[in-house]
Amino acid sequence: MKTLKITLKAIALTALIGATFLPFGVQADVTLSTSNDPNAFLGAQVSQLLTHERDSVMAIETDTVAQLLANFKPVTKPKPPMQVEYSKQFLAEQPAASGGENWECLTQALYFEARGESVKGQFAVAEVILNRASSSKFPDSVCDVINQGTGKKYQCQFTYTCDGRAEVINEKKAWTRVGKIARLMLDGAPRRLTDGATHYHTKAVNPRWARAFPRTASIGVHYFYRMPRA
Repeated sequence: MKTLKITLKAIALTALIGATFLPFGVQADVTLSTSNDPNAFLGAQVSQLLTHERDSVMAIETDTVAQLLANFKPVTKPKPPMQVEYSKQFLAEQPAASGGENWECLTQALYFEARGESVKGQFAVAEVILNRASSSKFPDSVCDVINQGTGKKYQCQFTYTCDGRAEVINEKKAWTRVGKIARLMLDGAPRRLTDGATHYHTKAVNPRWARAFPRTASIGVHYFYRMPRA
């Protein structure tokens, strides 16, 4: 083993390596092994201290990360608006539609109220129904909106629900087409045709209420109106 031979005063030797105290002024030859290098000992102590500090910092950081994760709320990007074209070709490219009770009610309303209208006109009628469902002045579901007043003379909101005729689906293509429109509208298609209209009537009639309601659109054989604002 490589050694270093150095001469130290006894008091210095006592301070550094804990050797037996020698009388003041007495010198001694001392051989120190490099394996007991005081620098190495001090280095080990520093290393332990740094390790302790590192573990403490890591513990603090771990707690901080855990707290951040507990309070983390992912940011979701808003969905882009649905792209809709008011054409038969666009509807032909859409998948066959189906749905629950509200889809069934909306499809029936479009079929019996507007199947002879243009695609744009059918979307407009769907807007009116959904605008009503979104308004506090009407029932809050599509089916309840459509069936409001049904069975009461002159009080039904949609003629086909109280005209005394059986609702029979004879035109399968028309049913498929309006079913797709109902699905698109219930899934969030934009309501941009009628400017918030909640009422409409055919151009063949002139109901009294229409005189007090602002007209918002004229599409196909229908006029569309919004309720007067207070």
